[in-house]
Amino acid sequence: MSTPRVAARALLVNATELLRRPGTERDIDIQISADTLGLADVRFHADDEISVTVHLESLIDGIVVLGSVDVPWHGACRRCLKPLDEHTVSDVDELYQTVVTNPDAFEIISDQLDLLPMVRELALLDAPEAPLCEPDCAGLCPVCGMDLNTGTCTCEAPVLPSVWDVLDQLKGVLPAESDGGPDTN
Repeated sequence: MSTPRVAARALLVNATELLRRPGTERDIDIQISADTLGLADVRFHADDEISVTVHLESLIDGIVVLGSVDVPWHGACRRCLKPLDEHTVSDVDELYQTVVTNPDAFEIISDQLDLLPMVRELALLDAPEAPLCEPDCAGLCPVCGMDLNTGTCTCEAPVLPSVWDVLDQLKGVLPAESDGGPDTN
């Protein structure tokens, strides 16, 4: 396993040759740890391997980066609390420029593409914060806590007070107006 500093340098791409001739291409396929990206988030474990597979192609005014980033994430279903260990595959379609003219482009600094901020951004934005184990997850019974995906329970749903009950109580306390309009005296 590589150290974070070595892995971080793997995401730093020397773009001198790419910038020299438009149309030049290069492929990159590396695995780095979530720790290398500095992902201080409970969805990612430090030893998770993130796969970065990208194709670089130089243009007159920059470099297009196309490919994918495969990020493992961990969590619990928001309805039934089942533990989840999943992957999110994010599509990469980014532009890097030495002179940034596109507000969405990343900057090329000293003829180097730093892919780390892009990979970090994709990992954080595309991994779900409130995942579901299945789109139709039934969740847990609010009374007994039984997993409703595995069976049904005999509990009756609790009767929750209406939000209007408080207003009904006030109705008896406040004096009633005779015409319903504002007092003109």
